[in-house]
Amino acid sequence: QVQLVESGGGLVQAGGSLRLSCAASGRTISSYTVGWFRQAPGKEREFVGGISWNGGTTYYADSVKGRFTISRDNAKNTVYLQMTSLKPGDTAVYSCAAIAYTGPHYPNYDEYNFWGQGTQVTVSS
Repeated sequence: QVQLVESGGGLVQAGGSLRLSCAASGRTISSYTVGWFRQAPGKEREFVGGISWNGGTTYYADSVKGRFTISRDNAKNTVYLQMTSLKPGDTAVYSCAAIAYTGPHYPNYDEYNFWGQGTQVTVSS
């Protein structure tokens, strides 16, 4: 089994930056695609983006393209979500998930193999 733990969330002013981490334990996730999702109160879960197993390709939702960057360090068994130019609309619980898949674009959350608990990101205006 794989345990995923997100960290790095917090309160930031609009225009600021945060870097979230998704640390895996239990086994390596180097062969897994990792997706980042977010869910704001009263809204459906949104696929933010994903990274392929080797970090070679990434995918971003239009809402975050150009502001968010996903990367991974397989030696550390960790995936990152760098968020810049944050907006109040980015406020949500952010979570990562891993799936045995090759490409970076896999928006079906329920079909992932492993999920983290999430970390809160709050962007104030």
